[in-house]
Amino acid sequence: MDQPDFSTFPLARKGRSFEAFAEGQGYQHHWGRTLTDGDNALFCTATCNWNPMHLNTEYARAQGHPDVVINPMLVLCTVIGLSVEDLSEAGGLFLGMEDCIFHRSVHPGDTLTARSTVLEARTSSSRPNAGIVTWHTEAFNQHGELVVDFRRTNLVVRRRRGIEDG
Repeated sequence: MDQPDFSTFPLARKGRSFEAFAEGQGYQHHWGRTLTDGDNALFCTATCNWNPMHLNTEYARAQGHPDVVINPMLVLCTVIGLSVEDLSEAGGLFLGMEDCIFHRSVHPGDTLTARSTVLEARTSSSRPNAGIVTWHTEAFNQHGELVVDFRRTNLVVRRRRGIEDG
């Protein structure tokens, strides 16, 4: 059987390049995500987090919560995931996160949405094919209450000639 010639396959560019970002620009990330008890139990088990606040409903209720508290790291990972299509899908290294604040607990059945604002976009002095972009991301529950916010920075690829951002 002949092997396909992968050099003939068209590249489908995803995400925005560095040039598409300008300071002050905002993005309302269009996908929301409802977190379930199953999501939480699987995440806690996979990460060996046995905190009873995240896995024991009666314990969480005794601490004043209506149900288990969704693992905050799952909340953070979910919110970053909501932003990827708009911010970092084009590729580039994750450079870090700062000033992450969890404002309120998330419980099974809560639906998260997120928005981000470009804080800084600068060229990379060490990588001519990329720039460095920092965003401030905020996530809200279905009641419009702020759940978490943070700043994250990524290396973002520069536009290639003949390819426009979508």
